[in-house]
Amino acid sequence: MAITFDIQLPHYNRGFHLITDQIKRQLPSLPEHGLVVVFIKHTSAALTLNENADPDVRHDFNSFFNHLVPDGTSYFIHTFEGEDDMSAHIKASLLGASVTIPIKDHKLNLGTWQGIYLCEFHNGGDRRKLSITIL
Repeated sequence: MAITFDIQLPHYNRGFHLITDQIKRQLPSLPEHGLVVVFIKHTSAALTLNENADPDVRHDFNSFFNHLVPDGTSYFIHTFEGEDDMSAHIKASLLGASVTIPIKDHKLNLGTWQGIYLCEFHNGGDRRKLSITIL
């Protein structure tokens, strides 16, 4: 049996933001075993799992992705929402729109140093909506 529900995150500035605790607070009681799928309903932001302890990781991720796909690249023609528009879409596609986490003993079975990141690639990103499915 599966359940699916949506949550809305507060506004985040451009960058990489740990949202694990926000998601956990909004989860219902989890089954003993299963899966949680977290899906972002946007095309200029992404989700990923990574290091949750050292804030330098967030800075370095941001620096790397901005170097890899800079805003305002001259060959981008999709700039409807500004010079960060197409670069945001490309970065979101590189990381992906969902993460899947196992459930063990009624808890998210994350590694000791793993956290769920919202990767916000737009300078003026919206409040992002997530769809969560528990299997």
